[in-house]
Amino acid sequence: MIRVLIIEDSLVVTRLLTAIIDREADMTVIGGARDGAEGVRMAEALQPDLITMDIRMPVMDGFEVTRHIMATRPTPIVVISSNVDDDELRITFRAIEEGALAVIEKPEGLRSPNFASICDHIVGTIRAMAEVKLVRRFRHSLARRARMPGRSGSHEGCKVLGLACSTGGPQALHAILRILPGDLPFPIVVVQHISSGFVGGLVKWLADVTKLRILLAEDGAIPQPGQVLFAPDDHHIRIRSEQGKLMIGLDRSQPINRFRPSGNPLFTSLALAAPGRSAGGVLTGMGNDGATGLLAMRNAGCHTFVQDQASSIVFGMPGEALALDAAEAVISLDRMADHILSLANPRPAG
Repeated sequence: MIRVLIIEDSLVVTRLLTAIIDREADMTVIGGARDGAEGVRMAEALQPDLITMDIRMPVMDGFEVTRHIMATRPTPIVVISSNVDDDELRITFRAIEEGALAVIEKPEGLRSPNFASICDHIVGTIRAMAEVKLVRRFRHSLARRARMPGRSGSHEGCKVLGLACSTGGPQALHAILRILPGDLPFPIVVVQHISSGFVGGLVKWLADVTKLRILLAEDGAIPQPGQVLFAPDDHHIRIRSEQGKLMIGLDRSQPINRFRPSGNPLFTSLALAAPGRSAGGVLTGMGNDGATGLLAMRNAGCHTFVQDQASSIVFGMPGEALALDAAEAVISLDRMADHILSLANPRPAG
């Protein structure tokens, strides 16, 4: 039984979350705190398996509560936010940086057209996050800079890197991007599964910690070296080749396994537009998104890799790609930046 503590200053939302959680046979709500300070006290007294956390609360906000709990008795924390403004997004991603595992959309009520899907996402995330064995994976010093490798071999190096990630992706991207140099010789295109309305906050949060240029992708843009382009809300992102140049394409075609954006269209498009000249990586996340697209890239002669299990918050997406034999390499998070830089090398012939 997964024992859940709700820290939320709205009694209406607490009751709604309690109804959503208590209807599941494998989880139960053991308490509800109305402000951050009460949440800290209840977390210590009740020792829940998981905490759902509001962001803007009296006495202590969600960032302060997360920092305190992770410093005293680390417990899986899922931020449930209404995403009302930039300040709330800022606090949300500071909580992620301090150790919260995931951020999901706050349910609006029974009459919301997305209520059923939001409920499924909440209980699915709680199940997955309750199993996470907390270690301070991302809190070690990352002040070093990754080093640009020397060039060798006879094949041209990577022209564009595609990445796909879900749960744990913001933390992994934070760890990687903060140590990559600003003069990275190719662009990175990212599909991050995140609740609608949060990708803009993610972009701003990451932009503060890296010398790379972090942007939301725009249809028709030509990716430039040193850019990291994120798929915007509710759009697939693809790469096409026009007159020898790689170009961004955005579309709202059907979701793939419920995801839009999905990693599969990105990877499949790279296999077609830049065979042998692009690379793809699948990072931490629930589900199997990106696996078939990554296999298409490998079959097209592109370099492919996944994050290893030990450093992944959830190994679902990387594990599914490995099961398809879609990855040439398995890379730990602390080696990921150096591995990405090594893609600038021309690949050896043969």
